[in-house]
Amino acid sequence: MNADILLRYLHFISIFLVIAVVFTQHMLLKKSMLRSELLKVHRLDMVYGIAAVVVFATGLIQWLGADFGKPADFYSKNPILHTKVTLFLIVGILSIFPTLFYFKNKKGNPGDEIGVSKGVIMIVRMELLLLFIIPLLAVLMARGVGNPIVE
Repeated sequence: MNADILLRYLHFISIFLVIAVVFTQHMLLKKSMLRSELLKVHRLDMVYGIAAVVVFATGLIQWLGADFGKPADFYSKNPILHTKVTLFLIVGILSIFPTLFYFKNKKGNPGDEIGVSKGVIMIVRMELLLLFIIPLLAVLMARGVGNPIVE
């Protein structure tokens, strides 16, 4: 099988995993949670982190790798790519606060009630919103929208 196809497949599967994990976190988070429930969200967050690194790495390889897909100029000169990458990095930066919250509250009695701030819930929602915009930008970019080489 072609390495380009495998790379793109891994990229897509990782994107799906990132979105699924953030969506699941959103569904599980409540104003008050048992520490045992929060530990599940923390474990999901670790999966999110690994999947996000895979998305970023495979995306960079597609962009900069000479043997994969379109030439780097196709992507580099397109402001939509830069917007997409910036949004992805913003999602990553936003995810730091909930990650620190999960990490800080994972140890202790599993039956303890933990209050989840509205800020943590809102950040997860913001991540989810931005993650749903990124695939639209990817489709536009793949079609050459915003690319001076294609237009």
